[in-house]
Amino acid sequence: MKYLIRRREMVVFLAVLFISAVIYLNNHNFLRLENIIDILKANTVLGIMAMGMLLVIIMGGIDVSVGAILAAVTVLIGNFMLTWSDNIILIFLIGGLCGATLGMINGILIAELKIPPIVLTLGTMSIINGCILYFSKGVYINNLPHSFTEFGRLTLFRIPVGNGVMVGFPVQIVFFLTAAILTWIILKFTLIGRGIYAMGGNPDSAVRIGYNRDRITIFLYSYMGFMVGLAAVVYTSIIGLVGANNFSGVMLQVIAVVVLGGTNILGGAGTVFGTAMGVFLMAIINNGLVLMHIPAYWQKIVAGMVIIIVASIDVIQRKHSERELNKVDL
Repeated sequence: MKYLIRRREMVVFLAVLFISAVIYLNNHNFLRLENIIDILKANTVLGIMAMGMLLVIIMGGIDVSVGAILAAVTVLIGNFMLTWSDNIILIFLIGGLCGATLGMINGILIAELKIPPIVLTLGTMSIINGCILYFSKGVYINNLPHSFTEFGRLTLFRIPVGNGVMVGFPVQIVFFLTAAILTWIILKFTLIGRGIYAMGGNPDSAVRIGYNRDRITIFLYSYMGFMVGLAAVVYTSIIGLVGANNFSGVMLQVIAVVVLGGTNILGGAGTVFGTAMGVFLMAIINNGLVLMHIPAYWQKIVAGMVIIIVASIDVIQRKHSERELNKVDL
């Protein structure tokens, strides 16, 4: 039991159960299958991006340009569909490639210029946002192809919930599960996954045993961008609208769910399961606020508080570990 409590992702899992029970006592509609599926669908975009951010934070980095990349890819694929093709496979390929390219630029600049990631990505965020406004002229596209918007409403199968009512299982959830499985494979079974943990825990030691910091950095930010690109296609298919939106709040949410799920904000620790639990915990908190008619701005307040509290815990734990190591050395 003590082992489970020490693992923060298990604490988050227990928190999910506890908060779900509390919200259910206030509103019995919360645990209806329709509501659970709506919660999952509404947070697939956040979950997909969180899987990319997980790797970046484990290595000790950060990417605050994810909102700008998300906006850039939505504008790109929107114009592509109107001008060239509405083939859904091609759109996903272009979205992923565009996101990966922007992420790779971040990675290369961080690796070559040795600029702190938060500073570098703040700069690229501003540049990307400016380019979006310039090329889009601030015009929204609301006449996306019917086949694409139909994809956003696609359900793989239907689940009976009684009284002849059927609830569809959205295709978007499959994309989140695929992103989670791919990220888990990278962390669990690949050399680069071991390098990510090593770099986040002790960069100097990792370099000495042969890990290439620059290559791993470029891969991580490219992967982050790729996940944002896929998320952009999923997001656009759901809302059926493209525009030069300001997604700055998305960055806050993505970082919040990753650190909430047990990923050390200072690097070196984190799991896919924990991040998934972080996404779901933040989702049910936000959904609970809506069901209890609490103003939406509390969602941002909660996200900010989560980052501050969890980051403080990480710093305290690391200082405690360092003191314990010093005692052993003495």
